[in-house]
Formats: sequence, structure tokens, C-alpha cells
Amino acid sequence: MDFSGKPKNRMYIAEVVGNVWGTTKHPSLEGKTMLLVRAIDPITEKPAGEILMAVDTVGAGPGSIVLVVDEGSSARQMLKDPKAPVRTVICGIVDRVTGVRP
Repeated sequence: MDFSGKPKNRMYIAEVVGNVWGTTKHPSLEGKTMLLVRAIDPITEKPAGEILMAVDTVGAGPGSIVLVVDEGSSARQMLKDPKAPVRTVICGIVDRVTGVRP
């Protein structure tokens, strides 16, 4: 994390903490689900960052542990729309993380 509470990495593990609804969206977001995510420590699952909005591409929901890409060009490539006004995308659901505890 940097001093702003935002992950420094462009790909990180997060927990889905809420939904976002909008009656009017950019055309590239029509039919897409928007969720609120918060970066977590992948081993302890403790919160490790601020809450951000992300476009869901995998069918995640509140409480899901997910893999997030936070980099505009990669996000737009995943959505197959080079003009989409998107920076953050959920690209996977995490089933389990194993590793050395700190």
C-alpha cells in the first residue's frame, strides 16, 4: 500500500463489500454489474486499502474474495472496448490463497 491507502500493485486481491446501481450508464457499461471492492491482505484477509468501484466480469457478489485489475488499458482490453471509461475490473474469484503467514 502507498500512503493513500490504495494498493501499489495493478493486480490485487480484494473483498466485494457492496453493490452499485445506476439508472444511466455509459453505453459500454450497459448490462455490466458494478461492485464496491476493498483490497485485503491475501493471507489474513484483513482490509488493506480504500473502497473502489469495479466492473464485474465474473459473477462475483458481496462477500466474494476476488482478483482485481486496477489499470485502465488492461481493464478496457478485458471489456473488449478501447473507449470504455473503466479503470478497475474484477477478473477472477479467489477460492483459496496459501502461503507463509507473516
